[in-house]
Formats: sequence, C-alpha cells, structure tokens
Amino acid sequence: MTEWTIQGEELANCNCNFGCPCQFSVLPTHGNCEALIVYDIESGHFGDTNLAGVRAAGVYHWPGPIHEGNGQMQLIIDESADADQRVAVEAIMMGENTDEMATVWYVYSAMAPRKHETLYIPIDLAWDREERKGYARASGIFDMEVSPIPHIVSGAPHRASIQLPNGFEYRHAEAASGSAKTTGGAISLTFNATHAHLAHLNISCHGVLGA
Repeated sequence: MTEWTIQGEELANCNCNFGCPCQFSVLPTHGNCEALIVYDIESGHFGDTNLAGVRAAGVYHWPGPIHEGNGQMQLIIDESADADQRVAVEAIMMGENTDEMATVWYVYSAMAPRKHETLYIPIDLAWDREERKGYARASGIFDMEVSPIPHIVSGAPHRASIQLPNGFEYRHAEAASGSAKTTGGAISLTFNATHAHLAHLNISCHGVLGA
C-alpha cells in the first residue's frame, strides 16, 4: 500500500438540516443523502508525489442513507494538478491505498458503486473557517456559498460546532448554512440554506491523525 497523508481545508454542503444527522448516527433529514464537498490541500504526499496546492471536489448522491449504498459519485480535480498528482488524488478519493473503513473517502467510494468519469477543470475557492463564510466554484459544474447560521430570533450569526473524537473525516468542524447547485457534470444537486461545515483535515491512509 502506498502511504499518504493530507493536511488541508474542507468545505461541505449537503441536503440535510443544520448539524447533519449523519454526524450523530441518525437517518438523513429527507431519507436520502446528497453532498458537494471541496478540498484545498495545503500539504501532503502520496508516496513520493507532493500534493501541496492541489484542489479537488466530490459530488455525491445516495437514494437512501449512505450506509445502505447504491450511490453515485463524481470527482473534480483542478486542472493545474500534474499527471502524478491527478493519479494520487483520484486514488485517495476512490478509497484506494487506504485501510478498510479508515477514511470518509473509503466509505463514500465503497457505498457509491456508480463512479462517473473524473473531471479536470479549474476550481476557484476562498473561505474562512472561523467566520464560516466563503465559496467554491468550478465553472460549468458547481457553485457553492456558505455563511453563518442565522439565529432563529435575532438573525445574528449563530455559532455551533461538531466534535468527533473518533471520526473518520475530521476532529472538529464549524457548522454553517450552505447553498449549492450543480450546473453540469453527471449528478444534479440543488441546496438552499442547508447543512454545511468547514473543517481542517489531518488524515492519512490509516485514518484521522488529529485536529
């Protein structure tokens, strides 16, 4: 198995209510699970391949809860990634070279037998985890924006976070409100003020390494 590690930032938006039932081992809000997740890799490697600076995204759809499978997925990797980086990131996000069930990518891939062709196009992104604000875009494929959850009474920014000491994705995430739409690609998604989170990733082929 090729050893790999990734440190970076994650921005995710799904179709469920704020908080995301999956994080609490509860069935999804609407019975099914859909998500758009974008990654900004700050440092890392896949064997001898340096992954610093690579951006990638995954678009996912499951007809029911993720653990029931029968899903589909499509990866997008920024076209600036070189040939070795493309192979490496695709392998990681397909759950290859990974201990069984050790990462979220392993689980997503195992539960999504229908895998659409990976796309290589520019990904534009800018977000602030502390402020719970930002966006991610891939021209002709998706557009996502996140902002703080509004307080139910005052409308002021409401801060909440999720701690997962034994999680296979992150240890801590800031919760936010997200809206996203796919405008191309193989999977059609539309979210309007649904669950989003921003998290720092520190993960390897053996699982989450820490905060």
